Amino acid sequence: MKNEIPRRRWAYLSLGIAALLFAGVIYAWSILKTPLGEAFGWSGKELALNYTLTMWCFCLGGFGGGLLGKRLGSRICLLLAALLAGGGFVLASRLSGGSVLPLYLCYGGMGGLGIGLAYNVIISTVNRWFPDKKGLCSGALMMGFGASALVVGKLAAALIEGPGWRTAYLWVGIALGVVLGLTALFLRAPGSDTVLPAPAARQGRSDEVETLECTTGQMLRRPSFWLAFFCIVCLSAVGSTVFSFARDLSMSVGAEAGFATTLVGVLSICNGLGRILIGSLFDRLGRKRTMLTANILTILAAGTTLLAAVLHSLPLCVAGLCLTGFSYGSSPTISSAFTASFYGAKNFPLNFSVMNFNLIPAALTATAAGGLLESSGGFTVPLALLAGLAAASLALSLLIRKP
Repeated sequence: MKNEIPRRRWAYLSLGIAALLFAGVIYAWSILKTPLGEAFGWSGKELALNYTLTMWCFCLGGFGGGLLGKRLGSRICLLLAALLAGGGFVLASRLSGGSVLPLYLCYGGMGGLGIGLAYNVIISTVNRWFPDKKGLCSGALMMGFGASALVVGKLAAALIEGPGWRTAYLWVGIALGVVLGLTALFLRAPGSDTVLPAPAARQGRSDEVETLECTTGQMLRRPSFWLAFFCIVCLSAVGSTVFSFARDLSMSVGAEAGFATTLVGVLSICNGLGRILIGSLFDRLGRKRTMLTANILTILAAGTTLLAAVLHSLPLCVAGLCLTGFSYGSSPTISSAFTASFYGAKNFPLNFSVMNFNLIPAALTATAAGGLLESSGGFTVPLALLAGLAAASLALSLLIRKP
């Protein structure tokens, strides 16, 4: 009986990883957008806006999950997420191309809302099983979400090259709906009588965390929240922007189309590995050192990618994309672990959804970078912007203190 709880919680973690592996298909946008531009002649700016809208709706869906989770329960929320996300992709497979608005409504609106809802409910529910391993649990879940561009994205790319993009969107939608629906049937939160391991005490690190149960209002009144929020905005903006044009960037420095698609997958692998690495570091090293590591990675990523564009170097581009994947993987893991460690578990679902709104300004950066790319005719200017944001994230991180 003593080992029953640990076994069960690891099974729930595995289920959560599998579900988020499919839900993270929104990160494969640089692959999924290509046939739409070719089929309907939509501009890069119009397609970049869809990515931004998807991130906005993803955040709104997460906020909805935080509000509805306690009232409706995880099962109903996940079933709703399955209908929205799966239905959004299925409807997107029937686009006529007369207007780009249906794409925004189906992929960006329905898909983003559904995936955001599932993301919040799955992470909030599974995290409750791991009070002693917040960082590792968050990192493992985020790894599944981030690795989707490689696994599901590559499958979608194969379908696009074979039966066509409509089939790819259709089967992605069906798979997403089925997986989230099955997750709704099996995923459970620990009961009030469940005994779980307590978090390990960290000697010498009392200044790194707040051990309070904060309401969302109390959290919003703390300087630590706003410093962390804008720090993560800058971190997310770098990775989110590179994700949105990774394939095009690779081809601009000499990569062939097939290799460029593979590099999007490599970026995704590093993104996933970065999430679990940063999560493990958070548990071992604490908040301050982990965030400093993430800041340095992001500065190196932005600088290397910028240098690749300036020198037109494919090897530097590969290195820059790998570093970007690792650095971007740190952002969602830090969001989750930081929120749980500073503001407690009681109100975590809603608090986490509010922290997750950092993706909205980060997504706006991707849109702005798309505009700079078109106006400047190259990647140097948008990548220089990202380098500045990486430096700003370090400055904000160093200012975070426990009150």
